[in-house]
Amino acid sequence: GFLSLGTPGVGKTTLGKELASRAGMTYINVGDMAKEGELYEGFDEEYDCPILDEDRVIDELEDKMSEGGVIVDYHGCDFFPERWFHIVFVLRTENSFLYDRLESRGYKGKKLQDNIQCEIFQTLYEEAVLSYREEIVHQLPSNTPEDLERNLDQIMQWIEQWMKDNN
Repeated sequence: GFLSLGTPGVGKTTLGKELASRAGMTYINVGDMAKEGELYEGFDEEYDCPILDEDRVIDELEDKMSEGGVIVDYHGCDFFPERWFHIVFVLRTENSFLYDRLESRGYKGKKLQDNIQCEIFQTLYEEAVLSYREEIVHQLPSNTPEDLERNLDQIMQWIEQWMKDNN
């Protein structure tokens, strides 16, 4: 499996869906999956959002992951089993772009600030490097449509190489 990681608004979903269709893989958005299955264990008043039930998410994904050929899209990674992912890519967006994208999604106040902070401090990249072998974690810029194209080409090359090496 492959993990697409990044702060909300960096373009994970666009990339993940396009990648899945090019590579003939299954795309899974963990946020959407949690919503559909109501995989929550409460509500966070401060952030005005539900709290993910990580154990139930893992149970839900386990069968799909064992089949292989899956691209998982989420903004955190420290609770996924390490064995699930062969390549982890972390999308990064410059703050000015990110601010506009999140604002247009209706993010405000603490939620907006914290997501921008998360990006400034590379929180998710550091989490990924601590959770997975460093050599499989790749950062990719995600500011413009040209970046998207380049990233798709780059990841397709990694996937093809991985398949060659492992078949």
